[in-house]
Amino acid sequence: MISIHAIQTGRVKIKRVQRRRESGGLGRVLLSRSWTEWLPIYAWVIEHPEGMIVVDTGETARTREAGYFPWWQPYYRLAVRMDVSPEEEIGPQMRKLGLDPDGAGKVVLTHLHTDHAGGLHHFPHSEILVSGEEYGAALGLAGEVQGYLPHRWPDWFAPRPIEFEARALGPFEESCRVTEAGDVIIVPTPGHTPNHVSVIVQTEGASYFLAGDTSYSEELLLEGNPDGVSPDVAVAKGTMEQILAFATAGAVVYLPTHDPGSEGRLRDREALVVGR
Repeated sequence: MISIHAIQTGRVKIKRVQRRRESGGLGRVLLSRSWTEWLPIYAWVIEHPEGMIVVDTGETARTREAGYFPWWQPYYRLAVRMDVSPEEEIGPQMRKLGLDPDGAGKVVLTHLHTDHAGGLHHFPHSEILVSGEEYGAALGLAGEVQGYLPHRWPDWFAPRPIEFEARALGPFEESCRVTEAGDVIIVPTPGHTPNHVSVIVQTEGASYFLAGDTSYSEELLLEGNPDGVSPDVAVAKGTMEQILAFATAGAVVYLPTHDPGSEGRLRDREALVVGR
């Protein structure tokens, strides 16, 4: 039997024009004075007969420390606010559920932005899977300019590149099996970053789409409205169309990282209704 746990690792505020795209791109995001409400930062723990799998690691409480973010990076100065306490990090929360982080055989990262990779330090004994292109883009000063924080990764961090095969899963032409049973699968979902991925967990009753930042909410997915920081709008919209097409073929519970409704949809097994 497969069980999925939603772990909320604190919360984040972003600009409204980042959540729901308007004209102006990143400059509009930086200059806007209109903020969202506090949004959740979810990570996911999959209890699987083959072993525990974590999808994204959420954020770290170290974001409260002065100097944690590069002082010169305008996005962190102008466009995001974090609120994470030490007990909200993924490690302590897993232990409250009776789950040992050291027992996570694999950790899959949808991408390497800090609110998805900030909790990496809780998994020194796990195999970390991430897009090789995503990892390369995030390295060094060039990565920091793009908003990644490679200088905050653990010293031991050496992820295994995801190896996609030409094995189609619905509209997704490539996929990577995480489990031998083939019921936990990584698919490419570029948009928010050029090499973003998502994880699909297939069960008898439904598929659970652990979506990272393919959209900030189910509503925005249904609208086909990409976020305000995706570097290529057409690519982001193409990914959203693929997700919607996948959801027409069977019950899909859509679970993006920052959607306040994600935890309830997981609990209630509430499938995405396309065309409503």
